[in-house]
Amino acid sequence: MKIEVIKGDITKLTVDAIVNAANTSLLGGGGVDGAIHKAGGYEILEECKKIRNKQGGCNVGDAVYTTGGKLHVKYVIHTVGPTWNNGRSKESTHLTRCYQNSLRIAVELKVRSIAFPNISTGIYRYPKAEAAIIAIETIKQHQPVHLQRIIFVCFDEDNFKIYYDYLNG
Repeated sequence: MKIEVIKGDITKLTVDAIVNAANTSLLGGGGVDGAIHKAGGYEILEECKKIRNKQGGCNVGDAVYTTGGKLHVKYVIHTVGPTWNNGRSKESTHLTRCYQNSLRIAVELKVRSIAFPNISTGIYRYPKAEAAIIAIETIKQHQPVHLQRIIFVCFDEDNFKIYYDYLNG
C-alpha cells in the first residue's frame, strides 16, 4: 500500500474513490464539501437526499457513499468530522472513526485507490498537526487489503507541509 501526499484540488483526481468532509445534512456546504457537490453535480446531491430520507443524514464519525457523479471517480465517501472543542468532546475518537469508517466502506466497495482531504481542519478548526497524526496513523494501522494507493490531498500549504513532514520524517 502506497501512501502519498499532494497539494491540490481533490475534485480533479482520477481515483476509485474520494472522501468528502461532509456535514450532517449531506446536502453540501462550504470548503471541500461544497467543491465536491459543485464539481460532482446533480447525481451526488440526489443520492445524498435518498440517504437522508432513509436514515436522516450522517452522524459525526460515520460515513456513507454515493456515486462519483461527474467526477473522475466511481464513488464519493461522505464522512462527518468533528468540530474542535478544545478536546472536550471526544474529537479525536470521532476523527479516528471518520477514517476507520471511510476505509471500511472502501474495502466493501473493493476500491484500489482513494483520496482523503484534511478532515475537520478547515471551518471545524481541528488542529492540523493533531489531525494529520490521527489520519496517517489510523490508515497505517488499518492496512486495507484491496487498497494499493492512498492519497492525502491538501488544499493549503500548511497541511501539505505537516503531512509531508510526518510521512517522510
